[in-house]
Amino acid sequence: MTQPDSSLHAATGLEALVSRAVTGTKGLPPVDKWNPPFCGDLDMEIRADGTWFYMGTPIGRQPLVRLFSTVLRKDADGRTYLVTPVEKVGIRVEDAHFLAVELNVSGEGVEQVMTFRTNVGDIVEAGRSNPLRFVIDDENGGLKPYILVRGRLEALLARPVMYELIAHGEEIDVDGTPMFALRSKGEVFPIMAAGELEKLTR
Repeated sequence: MTQPDSSLHAATGLEALVSRAVTGTKGLPPVDKWNPPFCGDLDMEIRADGTWFYMGTPIGRQPLVRLFSTVLRKDADGRTYLVTPVEKVGIRVEDAHFLAVELNVSGEGVEQVMTFRTNVGDIVEAGRSNPLRFVIDDENGGLKPYILVRGRLEALLARPVMYELIAHGEEIDVDGTPMFALRSKGEVFPIMAAGELEKLTR
């Protein structure tokens, strides 16, 4: 017998509030312009694999997750909030806010454009306004690529997308140093020194 989604029922009030904030807006709501009072923390977490949890239970309805994602904001204090015109509540984020699950590459050389789709439906072109960044995982030494989606919100590239991305890398001279790097929208995003390329497949 299928168990009811308890997180859905528990989040009903918040869902309604967020719905009112989103209704009538064209595109994403202007969360960066809202300055509501802080109303405490919510027992909600975005896990590293992109799954949203509420009160320890996965939120099973993807439309609800998408709704919440439209009112996410990471502030200068480093914390992430759900923000509406009348309320701001804190949530936990294990790694990135989103997961990049698909990559499309068009053009070549300086004309190349890398476009990503996130698990909540955002479409982002890597470039000056939406840069890629790369970190080395402290635990296993592997590569973790991120792309800035909006504001201070980032998407971690899913592992299959990461390997697809790396396949488009090339050796580019950056300030006199040969770097393994990527191009998109006329920008160059260095990953690491060309001599350390083998670390990418850890």
